[in-house]
Amino acid sequence: MQIAIVLFTRDLRVHDQPALAAAVETAEHVVPLFVFDPGVLERFGVPNRAAFLLDALRNLARSLRERGGGLVVREGEVVVETMRIAAETGAAAIFVSEDVSAYAQAREQRLRHACEEQRIELRVLPGITVVPPGDLAPAGADHYRVFTPYWRQWRSTPRRRLEPAPSKIVLPSGLRKGRLPALVDLAPGPRSTDLPRGGESEGRRRLVGFLENGVSEYGRLHDDLPADATSRLSPYLHFGCLSALEIAERAGRRAGSGSFVRQLCWRDFYTQLLAARPETSRDDYRDRSDRWRDDEAALVAWKAGRTGYPIVDAGMRQLSREGYMHNRARLLVASFLTKDLYLDWRLGAAHF
Repeated sequence: MQIAIVLFTRDLRVHDQPALAAAVETAEHVVPLFVFDPGVLERFGVPNRAAFLLDALRNLARSLRERGGGLVVREGEVVVETMRIAAETGAAAIFVSEDVSAYAQAREQRLRHACEEQRIELRVLPGITVVPPGDLAPAGADHYRVFTPYWRQWRSTPRRRLEPAPSKIVLPSGLRKGRLPALVDLAPGPRSTDLPRGGESEGRRRLVGFLENGVSEYGRLHDDLPADATSRLSPYLHFGCLSALEIAERAGRRAGSGSFVRQLCWRDFYTQLLAARPETSRDDYRDRSDRWRDDEAALVAWKAGRTGYPIVDAGMRQLSREGYMHNRARLLVASFLTKDLYLDWRLGAAHF
């Protein structure tokens, strides 16, 4: 195969990136592509998320350049722009990582239809989770609804091999790369003052530090808010700066890592649930006929960390300052929003 496209989405890395590895192995020339979709930015383009994303893309572009390639950047509807690059370069195949949100599933369907029309091969590979969503299911159902039986299956399931970072990537000649936008153009407004730096290099640095100094005590300390003993790897997992499988494999070789690896399984559990029921990002998984209160003043106080309940306010102020909140604090502030203030959980999800 002469030319292939790798469409980067939530997999912004070169280590253990199956779509990138397969494209490099299959094609002589590879186009690593990222598309800024205005429809996504309109809904999710807030300053913290956009700043982290730009960090990750700058780091990815540098890693690709070090291997002889580069990151091609476009703006527009993602399928339209991807097919435009395919037509411009004569690409025979498009490689992309499987994802599970309603938006991601609809994107894959549109991309598959466009590829069929143009007779271009579409290859969808794992890369977001440890165990791909859909690989595990109980008898008579398409997904697990209870964690414990899923955990038993998950930990005994064979895993795919880790993919090494490609040593060489060759772009087609004459292709315009494009430029990454400025943060103010993506999401105007202030960002958190202590927001962590995004990107694979920073994520890998934090992973090494956690494996060497934190994972053995994770089971004892991860619920202790003042100890600050969690990994803080969640944003790097969300944007795919780190491979969940690589983290599980490396952590699993460390003594005392069982509690941490179990958290990665929880992440896979909810991913497979979302894959089967994508509407749960906006609708109740089990309808309890809640009749939420309408109290704008209470919502504003909750967001600002001014409820008068110290642990709730501390969590919300940490979120404002760092763009991060400890998992136990997230449970507390969410419970307070929905069970004490009795405000719709979707208002909290939108704020987060």
